[in-house]
Amino acid sequence: MFRSLSVYNYRVWFVGALVSNIGAWMQATAQNWVVLTELTANDAAAMGVTMALQFAPPLLLVGVTGWVADRFDRRKLIMCTQGAMLLLAVTIGILLVTGVMTLPLMFVFALALGLITAFDNPARQAFVSDLVARENASNAVALNAASFNTARLIGPAVAGLMIVVVGTGWVFLVNAVTFLGMIAALLLMRPHELVVHHRRGGPARLADGFRYVAKRPDLVVIFAMVFLLGAFGMNFPIFASTMALEFGRGADGFGLLSSFVAIGSLAGALLAARRDRARMRVVILGAGGFAVASGLSVVAPSYETYAATLVLTGFCVVTMLTTANGYVQTTTDPALRGRVLALYMAILLGGTPVGAPIVGAVAEELGPRVAIGLAAVVAFIACGVGVTWTLASGRLHRHETKRFRLTLDETRPLATVPVEPEDFSDEIAGTTPIPLPPTERPRGAGRTRPDPHPRPSA
Repeated sequence: MFRSLSVYNYRVWFVGALVSNIGAWMQATAQNWVVLTELTANDAAAMGVTMALQFAPPLLLVGVTGWVADRFDRRKLIMCTQGAMLLLAVTIGILLVTGVMTLPLMFVFALALGLITAFDNPARQAFVSDLVARENASNAVALNAASFNTARLIGPAVAGLMIVVVGTGWVFLVNAVTFLGMIAALLLMRPHELVVHHRRGGPARLADGFRYVAKRPDLVVIFAMVFLLGAFGMNFPIFASTMALEFGRGADGFGLLSSFVAIGSLAGALLAARRDRARMRVVILGAGGFAVASGLSVVAPSYETYAATLVLTGFCVVTMLTTANGYVQTTTDPALRGRVLALYMAILLGGTPVGAPIVGAVAEELGPRVAIGLAAVVAFIACGVGVTWTLASGRLHRHETKRFRLTLDETRPLATVPVEPEDFSDEIAGTTPIPLPPTERPRGAGRTRPDPHPRPSA
């Protein structure tokens, strides 16, 4: 489960990311609470607009951010983005402490944070694969998700207590300090031990990532499922804050609900780390489980039972997203990994500008339970998309000897992509090397000539 931690660079990254992620979750909790209770009178729609502004840039800039992650030093790029977010957190914290923050200003800062995150996310996701050997990439991705969700377990609860004791502004200032953990980790790494998964000179155009995904139907299906859950199901700040108010709880109750989500999320990430590789069927089952868990949340009669359903919700959603992320990373051409992951993150986070305002408006007009019910319905649709593709692709078939048993074949070759074989023809699990067309076959291919100057064998 923890084999990637045997690598020095990954251990340093894991600790730095954990510290930084705790601060990020503290800030996210404080930001949502500020918008909902301090800058508005419990306006869930305003929170939806804030989330939309924050998550729109990854979608709008997907081509540019992925290209930057592929063409520049990811380690130095992450240092720059982390430093910029540090300055942003300090500015917001000072404005809140001095009492001059307004809702329009918060909208501006949410957009600025989204712009920086648009460059930070694909670089961080792709950099995880640069820290370990190829056979440990899926494990590294799962442990990275475990770090993220451990922080999710700690950060919101700490933020809720800090909001009650010292106010929201200080939460942003503490978060600014945690960015130093990530920057220190990047400085302590041994650059010469980073794993180079591809040679220079690979596909360099911005559109190559889009073309690659378009010719991989399995990735198209995963992206469609991730978009649906990202747009309508991953609006936990809206769900948890409005449900906390419905049950008569304050900021501490809101933060505690986020931690309950993190309990299930951490369990899902650790179980994903135990698997030898990421599989499509786990993604589909995770989407179905999320739909069931959301349905249970709708009918929860008390704060305690609602919190219990969030454990299952967190487990299912992280199982799905961690497996999807690992599948994308381990089956994608390394030369295009940054662009493909940028597209993945844009679809995951970029769905929020579409769904968050809708979910926020539904929660405002019809109540939070109806909004959660909408998320459950969309999750069922996402699961149906995966099941439909599995049936249509011929991967599901009847067992040879047992009449009522079905088996799923995930070893069928994926769609090949016309790129040079030396780049990544052997990187996609289950595929065969891509032959050159006859007109492009190197001269002399298929023939052998005697060596006029043979060398003695070793």
